[in-house]
Amino acid sequence: MSKRFDLPEIIPVFPLPGALLLPRARLPLHLFEPRYLAMLEDALKTPERLIGMVQPSPAPGREDCTGLHRIGCVGRVTQFSETEDGRYMITLTGLSRFRVTGEVEGFAPYRRARVCWDSFERDMGPAETDPGFDREGFMNLLSRYFRARSLETDWESLQQADDELLLNSLSMLLGFEPEEKQALLEAPSLATRRETMVTLLEYALRGGEGEDIVQ
Repeated sequence: MSKRFDLPEIIPVFPLPGALLLPRARLPLHLFEPRYLAMLEDALKTPERLIGMVQPSPAPGREDCTGLHRIGCVGRVTQFSETEDGRYMITLTGLSRFRVTGEVEGFAPYRRARVCWDSFERDMGPAETDPGFDREGFMNLLSRYFRARSLETDWESLQQADDELLLNSLSMLLGFEPEEKQALLEAPSLATRRETMVTLLEYALRGGEGEDIVQ
């Protein structure tokens, strides 16, 4: 999966509110609904083992009342285990963002989308860096945020993480609203993702959003 042409035009998609996957990051998922168990079974039959994560969006006229955001991220199933009652714990490793160009009708119980990979070539490359990252200032802001929410974390691990791992992990784990996570996903570079996150953290510290800040 190191080459762009390996990415197909049609992929299964999992519209899960608040779940964010980013390139080169890992997302654990718990699958138990029959349609998503079928999606996993079909994905595992292919050499790529791809599942696209995408945020739902309002779509009047749909029976399930949900459309799909235009941009999502595809991941490869890199770990999976089955529980005694037939559920699955899986890990998706992010490969590349995509743009949804339409949904594909068919007999599959899960949703499938026709997607375009153009403009996301950088996602399949090496880890990004953020040359303008003021890590000390960012960590001070993050520390204020955690203290305000009475949260704990492994600060040593955060300090040692490289720029991309730190910023992408926080983007995925902190309990931002779905539309805020979509903004983090759509950020064109690691630097703009960091700028977006700083804005969200500062807004939260001013009392801008509800109670449940961390998932």
